[in-house]
Amino acid sequence: MDIEAARQQMIDQQVRSWDVLDTRVLDTLRRVRREVFVPEALRGAAFADAPMPLPCGQVLLPAKFHGKILQSVAVERGDTALEVGTGSGYLAACLADLGAETTALELHPELAELARANLRAAGFPGVRVVEADATSWQPTERYDIVVITSALPDYDARYEQWLKVGGRLFVIVGQGEPMQALLVTRTGGAEFTRTELFETAVAPLEHASRPSKFVF
Repeated sequence: MDIEAARQQMIDQQVRSWDVLDTRVLDTLRRVRREVFVPEALRGAAFADAPMPLPCGQVLLPAKFHGKILQSVAVERGDTALEVGTGSGYLAACLADLGAETTALELHPELAELARANLRAAGFPGVRVVEADATSWQPTERYDIVVITSALPDYDARYEQWLKVGGRLFVIVGQGEPMQALLVTRTGGAEFTRTELFETAVAPLEHASRPSKFVF
């Protein structure tokens, strides 16, 4: 297989078709070696328009999805970024390639170690991978960018509090189909705006709170 031709085809036919046209994002998707972040047995399908299975029951989302996220959060060089649920580390690598000082949380120790190894192999040893449950973890700083690629069945405002003023949170909210991808921007100390981005359906964030059920 011609890997570079397959990568370019992925960008042209999948990513651009999702209206991801930011040249910086497209260049990052060319540079970051996606094939490093999928299990070795599946590397021939690394550029397919489908989720790639990972250990611990997780998946690597299609590249068009990552492109949409990266375009939405508008990374600037020198930003601080936090990814919740890094899986194999691919999106964290893309955030770092765009110039963000990146920290990645991962609940599963096996995946955290895999992500560290993948990031080193792909040339991103500076990405910090932390084994932690995001639903109880307390950050020691605020971030310019927070990305949660699993769904929150019920919107949890604690994550928007992790943002600096001007910071951007990408989050997916809902149960079942469709779910709503949102960009939440902190416009002041206690002021936030929400922009609806697109509809999708992904697995819920493990241990995330769920809407209360009414009992009659």
